Amino acid sequence: MCGIAGVIGQQSLAPEMLEAMLAALRRRGPDAEHVVGWNAQGQRNDAAPDVGTTTALIHTRLAIMDPRPEADQPFRNDDGSVWLCYNGEVYDWQQHADELRSQGVQFKTHADTEFILRGYEAWGLEGLLPKLRGMFAFAILDWNKREVFVVRDRMGLKPLVYTTANGGLAFGSLVRSVLPAVPKDKRGFSSESIDAYLAHRYIPAPRTIFQNINRLENAHYLHYRLDTQQLTKHCYWVAEPKSADWKAELDTAIRIRTVADRPLGVFLSGGIDSSTIACRLKEQGFNQIQTFSASFPGSGLDESSIAKQIADTLGLPNQEIPVPLTIANDFEQIIADLDEPFADPSSFPTWYLSQATTQHVKVVLGGDGGDELLAGYKRISKHLRTTWRRLLKLPLPRLSDMVGKGWRKLVEELRLNWLEAYSLRFSGMTPGQRAFLQPGLKNPAVTYWRYPSIDRLNKLTPIKQLLAVDADNYLPEYILRKADLCTMAHGLELRAPLLDHRWAECVMALPDEVRFTNPAKKLFAQVTERLAPLRLFDIKKRGFNPPLQPWLAQDLKARFDGLGARLEHFTNGQLNARRVEALVAEYRQRPALAEQILQLLILDCTLGQLEQLRCQA
Repeated sequence: MCGIAGVIGQQSLAPEMLEAMLAALRRRGPDAEHVVGWNAQGQRNDAAPDVGTTTALIHTRLAIMDPRPEADQPFRNDDGSVWLCYNGEVYDWQQHADELRSQGVQFKTHADTEFILRGYEAWGLEGLLPKLRGMFAFAILDWNKREVFVVRDRMGLKPLVYTTANGGLAFGSLVRSVLPAVPKDKRGFSSESIDAYLAHRYIPAPRTIFQNINRLENAHYLHYRLDTQQLTKHCYWVAEPKSADWKAELDTAIRIRTVADRPLGVFLSGGIDSSTIACRLKEQGFNQIQTFSASFPGSGLDESSIAKQIADTLGLPNQEIPVPLTIANDFEQIIADLDEPFADPSSFPTWYLSQATTQHVKVVLGGDGGDELLAGYKRISKHLRTTWRRLLKLPLPRLSDMVGKGWRKLVEELRLNWLEAYSLRFSGMTPGQRAFLQPGLKNPAVTYWRYPSIDRLNKLTPIKQLLAVDADNYLPEYILRKADLCTMAHGLELRAPLLDHRWAECVMALPDEVRFTNPAKKLFAQVTERLAPLRLFDIKKRGFNPPLQPWLAQDLKARFDGLGARLEHFTNGQLNARRVEALVAEYRQRPALAEQILQLLILDCTLGQLEQLRCQA
């Protein structure tokens, strides 16, 4: 797990630019950092990086496998003609490495980094990708073929953004790691992305907050030709059902993610998914694996007591991590670590949980993915009750409304077809609230999601259509982005066994009556018999939500002053200052608007930070 960045260009690269890109990645890779540069002819230029360097790869390392310097990156082949810059973890690759060894390939490390590079040399990218099982974002610079590949994993566990605004190609793990490579006159915020953030609480791929920085979609790669500067984008995987023994695949997905040269633990909540992982680990003989649980002292949202019961039942050690009652001193850093506007309230407890956990272990297994594969969210069953209307939508006017409740929300839903209206089941702002805050924005999109093709949708039942939309948007760009950013900010690697692509394909092949149950995820009862006395499936799903209203009333209170004026300034008038202040005033009467107010405070803080960064050289 690491931070990566790179610039492939025609013009000399300023050392200050490379240092700024490196600095943005340091929290992701505390163990080692390296910058490798080349001149326009492809010759190494490390001795004098300030003279004639036109191409550079940048890497900050969190060393998990083979922590020796020999496995540091950027990683090269024997003659220095092919280079790899890689973030992630690939599992169960030794069988493929043995195949290469039988052909005479010699390995100098026992890191998956070297396997990816050797595999590319032997099989090419198209032959390599099917052999990669895990999470990854990487770039391969091939001087022999004079081309670059930039790849993001199937599920989107690892982030990857890029730009061509520099006349070549620049990429990185973070928006803030790529921004220095964008010319100053091309660093404008995107009005569409601001509206997308208001709609979804995040900015779905391929957009970012900047007009000229894009986010690579999951299961895609870029192909860049050095001689022609031609850039193409390719999808290399679409999830398809594949029948297999789901219990065996689940155990394999968990087992292969326990391999590490650093201490290993588990994030354990009171929920079904992380409990299943902990239970299977116990069955596999991990009797002393440490579990970590967040707690919210004095809150009805606290699941730490349930988590402790689970750990005690399994005989596993458990450490409770109290989420601080005050966040004022950390708010700016948390927002910086979230990279661009991102307003999942559970980011805050995840950040604090990661901050404490990294003092004990450097790798944790988590339960992300169960809800997305097994339809565990209440919004899904709720939206399925309206499938009768499918393509039906009414020619109703678009409302401008800051409350977004009651009959107004019904009008909003009836304006959209059934699949579009699914976006209203989430906690972003309604189209009416967005129209109220942005009175001058003409013809905004209903939603900024990516949708599967019509042909694919027509082959899916309604519930699977909703899951397919989640898999392209909510899962990679909300759930997994939060998980990556909050853990990597503290040099902690989070692994998600339930998002193993082979396990996911196996689940997709299950009969609907097995996969979609009431209560949800009853499938896991078959592999968690030890926990049956706790009756976990009878416990109401709580989520991972912090005490927002006390935070808004105390810690973040000072940030309300001048909020409207600042947002109007940062968005070049897109958000109206008086209407922002009106929504804040309405919140004081309607505490249910707390999440929308937090969304505005995060936007204000993030844009303020990015405004400073984009003004730097």
